[in-house]
Amino acid sequence: MTFEIDPRLLANSVALSPMALSDLRLMDDARFPWLVLIPRVPGATQLDDLDVGQRAVLIEEIVAVGAMVRRVGEALERPVEKLNTAALGNVTPQLHIHIVGRRHDDPLWPDPIWGRGASVPRAEGETAGLAAGLDQERG
Repeated sequence: MTFEIDPRLLANSVALSPMALSDLRLMDDARFPWLVLIPRVPGATQLDDLDVGQRAVLIEEIVAVGAMVRRVGEALERPVEKLNTAALGNVTPQLHIHIVGRRHDDPLWPDPIWGRGASVPRAEGETAGLAAGLDQERG
């Protein structure tokens, strides 16, 4: 079995430079600073599909990506007040971790973002610009 990213994850996000275990993608939704980690483990749908070492790497990636989400929020002049981290998989079963920056004045606070309102695509070039900035920063 080979690793492939589910087309639903590809459809509304932009690739960033990969991390040690996971592919990293920036979601194209102007409402939130939002990144997704997709561990490159074929067939993984749950955290327990990863071995102990992979889970340890994933936790460190989540922490690093949380810092990146905060930087996206600052770049958009909307500092992040709370990081939401979730591995839902109800619609897309492939294991993927959402790291989303939230604020008390965001359009869905305090509710969860999933299944609530339509996503708002960023202005033309903004997602690509944010992605390029994040990749450059990671060096």
